[in-house]
Formats: sequence, C-alpha cells, structure tokens
Amino acid sequence: MKKKLVILYGGRSAEREVSVLSAESVLKAVDYTAFSVNVYFITKDGDFVAAGVFEATPHADDHLPTNETYDKSKVMPASAIYEKDAVVFPVLHGPMGEDGSIQGFLEILKMPYIGPNITHASVTMDKIMAKHVFESVGVPQVPYVALTNLVETAEKIKETAKKLGFPVFVKPANMGSSVGISKAENEAELAAAIKEAGLYDSRILIERGVNAREIEVAVLGNETVASTWPGEVVKDVAFYDYQSKYIDNRITMDIPAKIDTQTMTQMRTFAETAYRAVSGTGLSRCDFFLTTDGEIFLNEINAIPGFTQFSMYPLLWENMGISYADLIKKLVELAEQKFSEREGHLK
Repeated sequence: MKKKLVILYGGRSAEREVSVLSAESVLKAVDYTAFSVNVYFITKDGDFVAAGVFEATPHADDHLPTNETYDKSKVMPASAIYEKDAVVFPVLHGPMGEDGSIQGFLEILKMPYIGPNITHASVTMDKIMAKHVFESVGVPQVPYVALTNLVETAEKIKETAKKLGFPVFVKPANMGSSVGISKAENEAELAAAIKEAGLYDSRILIERGVNAREIEVAVLGNETVASTWPGEVVKDVAFYDYQSKYIDNRITMDIPAKIDTQTMTQMRTFAETAYRAVSGTGLSRCDFFLTTDGEIFLNEINAIPGFTQFSMYPLLWENMGISYADLIKKLVELAEQKFSEREGHLK
C-alpha cells in the first residue's frame, strides 16, 4: 500500500516564489510507486487551497497554482489538510513556514511532518538568536552587531562603523533566500540598508563583510546526525542575492568543494555541532564562509533549504550516493520516527 504524503507550499512570506519552485521539484522527484501525494497551496493571505492529488509524475509543462492562478472555489479550512497516517512535507520558506508556526499547527493536528521541530525552526529563523546559540557551543561566527529596535538605528550605525568597519552586510533577522539583504560600504549606505531590511523585520543583523568563499554542508537526521562533504557556491556577482539565486541563475556549484580534507572535516563537525545545539530534526543546510587565510565561520543554518532541481541540498546528498527520491523517503522515515517519539512522550 502506498504511503500518503501531503505537500504544503506557497505561504505568506516574501519567499513564496521559491517555495513554488521547490514544491514542483519535489513532485517531479517523488517515487509514485511508494507515495500518493496531496498538495495544498497557502496563499499570501494565509488561505489554504486544494491544489491536486498526484499518483504519477506530473507533466514537465504542468505548474502548480500560484497567487495569480489559484481557484478560489477550492479554498478550505486549514484543518482540512488532515489525513490519517499521512506525512506532511511543508515546503515553505521564511516566516510562517520555517519559523515554527506551521510546525506548531501540524503538531496540534497530530500529523507527522518533515523537517525542523518548533525549537529548531524558531531558533534558526531568527539569525540573531541563532548567533547566540552557535557561539555557546564554540562554532565561530563573523563579527556582528544586532539591531533589535529600529529606534536605535542612529547609534547602531555609529557602533557598526567603530566595531566592524566597512563593508558590512545587513540582513532581516527573520528572513531567508537572501531577501532584504544589502551590502553597505559607508554610513549612508548602511542607513539605507537598514531601512530596506526594516521592510521585512524589526530585528536586523549587521555583519562584517569578509573576503570568503561560500561553502555549504547538508545535514540529515534526528538524534543520529549525518552530514555531507561540503559544496561551494561559485558566483559571478558581488554577493549571493535573491536575483542571482532564483531568477538569473548566475550561480554554479562545485560538489564537492575544492578544499582540503581537514577543512572539509572541520566544517562537517561544526555543522553537526550547530545542528544538535538547535535540537535539529529532519534536515538543514549549514552555510559557511571560508576566508582566504583559512578561517571558518558559520553564516547560518537553513532549516528548510531550497529543494529545486538546482538547489545545493539535494545535490550534496546525491554526491553522497542518495538520490532525490531516496532522500524524500528518508525524510519521511525521520518524520514518522520523530512523531512516534513525540506522541509517546505525551501519553
């Protein structure tokens, strides 16, 4: 008998377009001899929409509904996604998707789900909180300034100039996929970058710019954690922003990364340490900087990394001998395992 998989995609965050791409890639990779798939779209207003039942790989030209194309007659109560014995794959990025919100909702519904638990999701979504956790377990961080109240902008600009110098990168604390990130070369640009990031969050992270390669490690597991050999993001743009990632495709990847074994092993150790520190479950992608003088800094953990056909996470596991389809099966197993454990603790 086939297992039931429920895919959620879309969502209310500015990263919903990435979610659509990821969900379509997952649908094309699923082993339909093992799974039947029910798909639901979450609109930018938070409505849940039935988006189809799939028993076979969709045609290459088929596309999932978006905010512009969904059928309003198929809007339904959020709780209607419940199916007995189904596993949910929330292919959602950013706030209201990988910040613990949807995870809490699924736990209330008593449905097993792929990916981060509430703690893992909420801590890694907030880049400032994550920095504190990573520092506590000895994982090195790029020097930073945290702006937690936009009223303090003027004094934080002065603090940044004194503590970090320029250039710096300015990021909304609770956003991913490079949304709202700017590079600033002076105080005037920093003020503008803070204003831009403030459109997405009132908590803002300002990091020292470092001359570094961008290296990523995939992590998989619950209590038992596995990691991949690192891959490198190779880009022909100033920094890895949303446009270059998902629109221009101006990114290539070296898998595995062309770095020495000792450095790769250290990155894997840091990745697994950081993952355990946030009580990681399911999966994550750990993003590092490797400076020209060999320093390693953990940039961030992505609790629900991109799952498109050109995303680093599934490609890293493919390099380790695990296909996209088998990766989905493993994630389902991990979700069922964690659900059984969680429900057992509540009895």
